[in-house]
Amino acid sequence: METVWAVVGGGNGGQSMAGHLAVMGYRVRLFDIFKETVDAINERGGIEVEGVVEGFGVLEEATVDIGEAIDGVDIIVIVAPATAHATIARSLAPHLTDGQVVAAHPAATGGALEIRKILDEEGCEARIAVAETNTLIYACRAPSPGHACIHGIKKDLVLATLPARENERVLSMFQEAFPQTVGGRTVMETSLGNANAVMHPAPTLLNASLIESRHDWLYYLDGITPTVGAFVEALDAERMALASAYGITLTPILKWYAVAYGAEAPTLSEAVRKNSAYAKITGQKQMRTRYLLEDIPTGLVPMIEFAALKDVPVERMRLVARFGEFLLGEDFFASGRTLKQLGVAGMSPTAFDRYLETGER
Repeated sequence: METVWAVVGGGNGGQSMAGHLAVMGYRVRLFDIFKETVDAINERGGIEVEGVVEGFGVLEEATVDIGEAIDGVDIIVIVAPATAHATIARSLAPHLTDGQVVAAHPAATGGALEIRKILDEEGCEARIAVAETNTLIYACRAPSPGHACIHGIKKDLVLATLPARENERVLSMFQEAFPQTVGGRTVMETSLGNANAVMHPAPTLLNASLIESRHDWLYYLDGITPTVGAFVEALDAERMALASAYGITLTPILKWYAVAYGAEAPTLSEAVRKNSAYAKITGQKQMRTRYLLEDIPTGLVPMIEFAALKDVPVERMRLVARFGEFLLGEDFFASGRTLKQLGVAGMSPTAFDRYLETGER
């Protein structure tokens, strides 16, 4: 158990991961921008974990100094909203050293590409691998600093690395702690595996009047009506076609519910109703939520951009992204992960595929 971990982010996922790793016996450090969170964790000496994992995880330290947090560690796991990845990458750039791994967990869409681009812009010369996962491994909450509740741990996690030639090395590090992790072909597999991009923005927009009403409602049971569900299935078909254009086979969202939750049904609307894990998930009470502010610019926007590179039609994705812009008064294509902002604008499809494999432009 030689691997030393640094977890960047002291929220629900970050505290859960740091605590769990420490309970397993790993050397772990945690970085967070909030001093009160860091101080509380240090005062306790670590993180109390309960739920499907029970124990007290003793951390090497929690700190607001990112350089201190990653000094000498093997793998740095960013467990933070995708909209914060660029800022975190800038903070990491001057402190990284040869051989380290930076992993976005999860990445949304294009996380590893964005992090690599920022590191290059900041003049980071360290020879590192940048990895990403398709989802957060935990269903969890951190009700207070130093206390994590892990309600569930996913049985499958996909990890891919930029460049792909580093996949085996990075995968072996992750599998040491999380043996259910499997390797993706390239970071396109993990990025296009971002199901939030299809399950969050469209239903949120199509339930705008319910969100702004006086009524309490359930996101999946009330919000994914037969018509909304059918639209999401068609939206997901565009994601499947996009993945195919990049030589990747993904599980369609309807089949995924059957595999992951045992919720087998002929339609998505019926499947989410069969999923007991969704029974009490409430709907939003305002439109400005991460389901739009994060899942459009770091989810749908890069998918649309990747589709344009391969001439794949994604009319529904474009419709949802633009509809979100109009309703919220935002320019997601200015703030989001476009090819330019991912550092790959102007590449031919062949050059882009080569970059994913080798990291060479």
